Amino acid sequence: MSKLEDALEDFDMNDLPEEEESMLEWWDFDDRDEMVEAVAGDIQFIIESALDARGDALLALPASDEAMPILEALAAKPIKWKYVTIIPTDDLLVPLDDPRSHVKKLASLFLTRGARVLPLAPEHEDYHMAGAAADARLRDTKWPPDLVLLGMGADGSTAGIMESADMEEALDGPPEKIAVGLLPEGGDTPLVTITKAAICEARTVVVLLKGAASQTMLESEIEQGATSMAPIGRIFADLAVPVDIYVEN
Repeated sequence: MSKLEDALEDFDMNDLPEEEESMLEWWDFDDRDEMVEAVAGDIQFIIESALDARGDALLALPASDEAMPILEALAAKPIKWKYVTIIPTDDLLVPLDDPRSHVKKLASLFLTRGARVLPLAPEHEDYHMAGAAADARLRDTKWPPDLVLLGMGADGSTAGIMESADMEEALDGPPEKIAVGLLPEGGDTPLVTITKAAICEARTVVVLLKGAASQTMLESEIEQGATSMAPIGRIFADLAVPVDIYVEN
C-alpha cells in the first residue's frame, strides 16, 4: 500500500477544521421592553465577565434617546459599580451643566450607583484641541474598553462619526489615535468622538437598531465593507471582535 493510500485509509472527515463562526449575532425583537431587558442583561454579563477577569471594566456608551431606556435598566442592575468606568462614545463641546451634555446624562444614571463617569469633551473653544485633550485623557484609562455600545443614524453615522471635513481623520487617522474633534457638516456645535480605531480595539461591540429598514441598511453597509460610504460600514470592515446587533422591529 502506498503512502497516499495509507493516508486516505486513516483520513477522518471529523479532522477537517471547522468553518470559522461568524463574529456577528443578530437579535430581533417585536417587544421593546423585552429588547431593553435583553440588551441590559447582555451588558451586565460583559461587565461582570470583565470584573471577574481583570477586576475592573471600561464602557463607552452613547447617551441617545434610543439608548437611554437600556441604560436606565442597566443602572438598576446589582453590579459592583465602583469598579466600572464609563465614558461617552461622543459628546458635544458644551458646558457640563448643559442639558445636551452626554456625560451629564450618563452621570445622572451611574454616578449615584458608584461608577466613575469621565467627560470626553473638555471645554476647549478649539475642537481640534478638545479632541487631542480627550485622546490624552483616554490613554490614562485602562484601555481598551470592554464594551462599545453603538447606534446608527439614517445616514450610517455612528458614535458621533458623521459627514464632515474631519470624518476621514476619525475613520482612517493614525491607528494610535482614539479620540478626535469633529465639526459636523452644516452644524454649529462641534463634538469629540472616539475613533474607528478605538471602536475596533474594544473587546465587545453592541449595536442598537430600530426597524427593518435600519437592519437592511446595516446589512448592505457590512456587505460593502471598506468601500462603504457610511461610517458604520467602514467600521464594520475592520471589526474583528464579537458583535451583538439588536433590532427593534
